[in-house]
Amino acid sequence: MDTAPANDRPDDQRQLDRSAYAEVQASAEFGELRGAHRSFAFPLTIAFVSWYLLYVLLSNYAGGFMGTKVVGHINVALVFGLAQFLTTFLIAWWYSRHAAAKLDPRAQAIKSRLEERA
Repeated sequence: MDTAPANDRPDDQRQLDRSAYAEVQASAEFGELRGAHRSFAFPLTIAFVSWYLLYVLLSNYAGGFMGTKVVGHINVALVFGLAQFLTTFLIAWWYSRHAAAKLDPRAQAIKSRLEERA
């Protein structure tokens, strides 16, 4: 396999690289990979941003509710704020599992076929 940087390769080799990548990008397999990523990432992103905006809006406009004591000096605002951290880590963990199970094997198969052509 040629390890020279792309700028050191002849123009015809760079053109072959571009056409190989364009061919992979146009393939149904790559479309399925992209769809699997989007169907997971987009809904979770929307859900998390909505959850975050709810927290911000409640903090600004529902001070009485957010100031409600839950236990001792711990109020609803603190619980919601800590829940933001928890959901961030849970989403990252969940995405990691999803990627390892569904995305990485597909991406590796595409990468292997592309490297065989080189």
